[in-house]
Amino acid sequence: MSVHRKGPRWAVRYRDEAQRNRSRSFDRKGDADQFDAEITRRRQLGTIAQLHAGKQTLDEFVTQVWAPTHGITLAPKTRRDYAAFYDHHIAPTLGPVALKAITSEAVARWQADRLAAGAGPVALRRAFDLLGSVLQLAFEHERIQVNPVRRVRKARLPRRDEIQPLAPSLVERLRAAGSQRDAALMSGLRPGEALGLRWADVRENTLLVQRSIALGAEGDTKTSAHRTVRLLSPLRTDLDAWSVAQGRPSLDSLVFPGQTGEPWSLYAYQSWRRRAFDTARVAAGAPKATPYTLRHSFASLLLHEGRSVIYVARQMGHDARLTLTAYGHVIDELEDQPRVAAEEAIRQARVPSQFPGSDPASRLGGELNRGNPRSAAVLREVELAGLEPATSWVRSRHSPN
Repeated sequence: MSVHRKGPRWAVRYRDEAQRNRSRSFDRKGDADQFDAEITRRRQLGTIAQLHAGKQTLDEFVTQVWAPTHGITLAPKTRRDYAAFYDHHIAPTLGPVALKAITSEAVARWQADRLAAGAGPVALRRAFDLLGSVLQLAFEHERIQVNPVRRVRKARLPRRDEIQPLAPSLVERLRAAGSQRDAALMSGLRPGEALGLRWADVRENTLLVQRSIALGAEGDTKTSAHRTVRLLSPLRTDLDAWSVAQGRPSLDSLVFPGQTGEPWSLYAYQSWRRRAFDTARVAAGAPKATPYTLRHSFASLLLHEGRSVIYVARQMGHDARLTLTAYGHVIDELEDQPRVAAEEAIRQARVPSQFPGSDPASRLGGELNRGNPRSAAVLREVELAGLEPATSWVRSRHSPN
């Protein structure tokens, strides 16, 4: 720090908390000396950052503080998504604005202008939450006195249709239209979790879900919570057949590797979805199905078995409240219907000619009598309920979800 004459004025030169050179000029030397002493005091107390509180622009704060301290802790896919939301929705309007000038009114006007410009309400909601996160950190770092986003009402989201799981017969047609790998890739897991499976995770009665693939990199699961998922016998059979086709890979090998054994990249997943999954979807007559739809179908199969909300939530990897919100209408629909075992529903829906060795009598001990009127009635009940079988979902390669 130094006080020196600069023409008719007095200037104080100093370094801020980021070691950037700064200066401030005064008409009187006494004022310059007083400011110089204040800089010394704040440096000793560790509060020099407060000296410029609110003077940084939003862009500067995001680049210099939020990204290095908070953004770095996010998963790669989340960082990529946040960058897209910020660049597209926030930066053009609020990026050059000083933090102290971003008021609740400014945030409300920004949101209204984005909606008027045709921004999607769901994407805008995520951008709104991102802006709130950035300004909350600015508040915690004492750049601003209050987080203005907290005083603004979020724009209403559009009406969302309830989840409609696929019937077991439709799921099996979808699987039958794909390759052996693709048929095994379709289960109750998130796509990224399925692509993160290694053969050591495929156990006798469960799948151990402890990693996920996103943007071609292996990371933790979406919620960072590891879990075991029930391994239904049809899926176990499919995985065993896939292992044989792969030449019995080692336990540390990916169940669904890329062409050279590496995890799927985002491009590989998107290519698979367009060329393999969508082709199978059209062939099966499932116009609205996505790889994630099969996850909902797995949950519905468990509910049709009569499993509790807590059990289904554990299998899905989220909390019971979310399960009730997402599948409450399915639970109500199944209230007085006969319970149907998930494995039985899948076996009844499978087409033996398209899945060699999948006939219950030949490969699963013949627990079901396919000519039994009761079995046919069960199948009709499952289809009418709109449920899908917990198919070998594991085959849908990498999903970013």
